[in-house]
Amino acid sequence: MAVIPIDRWQQALAAHLRLDGHDHVNQVEEVLLGESKCYVFFKRSYGDLHSYVRSKRRLRESEALSLFRQVASAVQACHNAGVVLRDLKLRKFVFEDPERTRIKLETLEDAVVLEDFDDDLLSDKHGCPAYVSPEILSSSTSGRYSGRAADCWSLGVMLYTLLVGRYPFHDGDPSILFAKIRRGHFTVPESLSPRARCLVRSLLRRDPSERLTADELLSHPWFTSSSPSLHRDGCLMRLDADQTVPTCGAAHD
Repeated sequence: MAVIPIDRWQQALAAHLRLDGHDHVNQVEEVLLGESKCYVFFKRSYGDLHSYVRSKRRLRESEALSLFRQVASAVQACHNAGVVLRDLKLRKFVFEDPERTRIKLETLEDAVVLEDFDDDLLSDKHGCPAYVSPEILSSSTSGRYSGRAADCWSLGVMLYTLLVGRYPFHDGDPSILFAKIRRGHFTVPESLSPRARCLVRSLLRRDPSERLTADELLSHPWFTSSSPSLHRDGCLMRLDADQTVPTCGAAHD
């Protein structure tokens, strides 16, 4: 259930109306309007993806691929419908089955519905610290940034956390955390397949124009190979040994 101030309930549900019927976006079951609050009820879920990763420490690559494909599909649908998610993180995705094989985006209450589909420039600084992109933190962007590209950075943080069990950038001091994000240096374990490492680096690029889009993401070889752990390819395997981040914690999610 989501509780929304009554003066913005229509705005909050506008994104859901654009995505109604998508397999990996939660469907609104009922809306109740009170005097000061709007109560939105969704279909039942079976825990969120963040808690699941914490309980397992990290996921096998095959399981991460299956779940992240569904995450990417939801984000692709949102972007293609003119919806920017902004506060994109693991906790936003919930399981729709007790076996925890199917996931969906729980709510779109923090999303922005674009008035002009081709203009996704945003100026607000909304987002979770561990998932925020470098350009949001930069003073050189005149306060405006591509919402879709920022979402794709957050996808990179999510994928890294699924595969490694910790954030690519982490620190208890927000100023140090943001400095690490602005530098964009992180380490990808060699135990991951080359295609998985390539995809992580293709999303966590400091320059937003160089990041994969949601459409391009689903065409990446990691998704198209039948067994990601068995393939070698020519992706650039640059190692950035700037930091080793601790296990995923709830403080930044």
